[in-house]
Amino acid sequence: MRIHVFQHVPYEGPGNIARWAEKNGHTLTTTHLYKGEALPSHDDYDLLMILGGPMSANDDFNVSWMQAEKRFIREAMAQNKMLLGICLGSQLIARVLGATVSRNEDREIGWFPITATPNAMVLGLPQQFQAFHWHGDTFTLPEGAKSIGSSEGCAQQGFIYQDRVVALQFHLETTPEAARELVDACRHEIDEEGLHTQPAEAMLVDFELFSEANQRMEQIMGYMQAQLEATATTS
Repeated sequence: MRIHVFQHVPYEGPGNIARWAEKNGHTLTTTHLYKGEALPSHDDYDLLMILGGPMSANDDFNVSWMQAEKRFIREAMAQNKMLLGICLGSQLIARVLGATVSRNEDREIGWFPITATPNAMVLGLPQQFQAFHWHGDTFTLPEGAKSIGSSEGCAQQGFIYQDRVVALQFHLETTPEAARELVDACRHEIDEEGLHTQPAEAMLVDFELFSEANQRMEQIMGYMQAQLEATATTS
């Protein structure tokens, strides 16, 4: 499987997905949009992975590359590509599908439980699990999409669209090292008195949480791989 990554800031990379790809013999390439790098050809990848970032999915006229990225996502879906969006990536996919992206009532930052819907079973997710969060925006559920869960702080935590598009508002790919980078870069966003915000150091102490989250991310990647293989078999 050829995985191509859209990375929006230096400190939000693919995390343990890069390790999973290497372990399973997949290639992983990256467009660093914040560096002004050119977008790839749609012939050059099988799975497009769109990562997080502090910008809004509504910043079409404030972020130089956002309109081009949305066009690329729309084209990828029209060509029946596999897509995985994480945090900002999920919001960009939601916008392309016609949903509304807006400020959430509260920021959700830190480790908080997600209650999954039955739709999440195909991703290998249990009814309730802990996930790492770092977002201030949310989205409405796009028409035709299947919600995969919610949390106390955010009603929409992700969706599956036509089996080949997976959008995750939360982070399961984050490693302890990646979380430290995110804390260092975005500490100013942490409101320790917020209803759904943890103190910075509390996010980093339990390595078992990261390990469990990373295992769940590998299960989701396994789903994406199986969907791609099924598509190749029937085409």
